[in-house]
Amino acid sequence: MAHKTETPDIYRDLHMQLTIGGIGPGQKLMPEPLRARYGCSANTLREVLLRLSSVGLVVFEEQRGFRAQPASSQRIHDLTKFRIMLEQEGAALSIRQGGIGWEAQLTAAHHKLSHIEAEISRTGDVKPVLPLWSAAEWEFHDALSAACDSPLLRQTFHAVYDQFRQQLITRARNFGYFADNVPEHQKIVDAALARDEGACRQAIYDHLVRNMTGN
Repeated sequence: MAHKTETPDIYRDLHMQLTIGGIGPGQKLMPEPLRARYGCSANTLREVLLRLSSVGLVVFEEQRGFRAQPASSQRIHDLTKFRIMLEQEGAALSIRQGGIGWEAQLTAAHHKLSHIEAEISRTGDVKPVLPLWSAAEWEFHDALSAACDSPLLRQTFHAVYDQFRQQLITRARNFGYFADNVPEHQKIVDAALARDEGACRQAIYDHLVRNMTGN
């Protein structure tokens, strides 16, 4: 890999690895191999890891250093619960406030995701398109709340979503891809475009509730 000496580049790459399974939950983040990988200083690497810890993807332990957030059934339960609440509220606000521009953004994001998921369904293998699918999945769910007019809600949702994805890829087959994603995403977008808040809230819940332990 070419050296990524700029802090934002290192952050983006490590962030992606943490949320698509390149670095598994609980895995120790060894400083020397990471410095060699990115060609950066110890201070730069520490700055990046502290930033990742501030968004919940990495934990720091005295005398033991940094490691990826460990997997936990309680954590995925809590993250699912909060993701449902935030995504429902963001979508409901967007339904009330969004115009044709929001509809176009949501439709385009869903079209891209559907195309990628159709290919996964055809081949039965998500791994070859994992970064592409992960990005498109985020883009679609982010677009749902794009017109909510609440930067704090969107920022919080982003953090919860990333932690959710980090946990989910260890619990589910095929990196968190479910065949039911395709019709479930369709129900969400149909309800949103029909401006049906109740149906959209229910579709979001139905899409995510399987990830809550005890359900």
